[in-house]
Amino acid sequence: MKPKAIFNWSSGKDSALALYKTLQEGKFEVTSLLTSINKEFQRISMHGVHVSLLEKQAESLGFPLIKMELPKEPTMEEYREIMGKTMNEIKSQGVIHSIFGDIFLEDLRKYREDQLKTIGMEGVFPLWKIDTTNLIHEFLNLGFKTIVTCVNETYLDKSFAGRIIDKHFIKDLPENVDPCGENGEFHTFTFDGPIFKNPVQFEVGETVKKTYPKPKSDENDETGEYIFWFCDLISK
Repeated sequence: MKPKAIFNWSSGKDSALALYKTLQEGKFEVTSLLTSINKEFQRISMHGVHVSLLEKQAESLGFPLIKMELPKEPTMEEYREIMGKTMNEIKSQGVIHSIFGDIFLEDLRKYREDQLKTIGMEGVFPLWKIDTTNLIHEFLNLGFKTIVTCVNETYLDKSFAGRIIDKHFIKDLPENVDPCGENGEFHTFTFDGPIFKNPVQFEVGETVKKTYPKPKSDENDETGEYIFWFCDLISK
């Protein structure tokens, strides 16, 4: 029997490609998808996608969905408590591996591995250290389709929100922006591809501006806040 694994699903392109590679390799039995949700707004944390679309996505992928609900602005202590409880419940079902779509952020990987180690679980990273230019082209060549749901104005202007990622999108990216948005430049919602039974149907709504306070270490910036543009996707 294959070892059981939970898949940490963000709804975006890196998750989709990591899940594709996991299924192709066939080393694990993926039991379900795990997604962090803003409890107040019922939207995926940072990606801004409504739960209704996330549920349609999971249905098309053919996996049960575990929604981990978080407060609007959780402290690290609250986050760790909720995550620990969730992961212990998952582990009690015989799951000892947790799969992520991270690519090259060393600190993030170490944090994930350290947290998993405390409960006797192990992280798996199918995309780790693969060149991001190669990854985005592989993603598109496989037939995946994804739309930009959120951009960080530090890197990209409002016009990039709501765009479908294609070769023109990649060409238009400034030189300082990672083609996979691995530094948080943008986030996506993947709605079709080789692991989907059928495309997820949606309409593109308005693009709205949201601001978030910067951590104290970043307060040398005069604005003291991050500006993001979110493109609202409406389930059909």
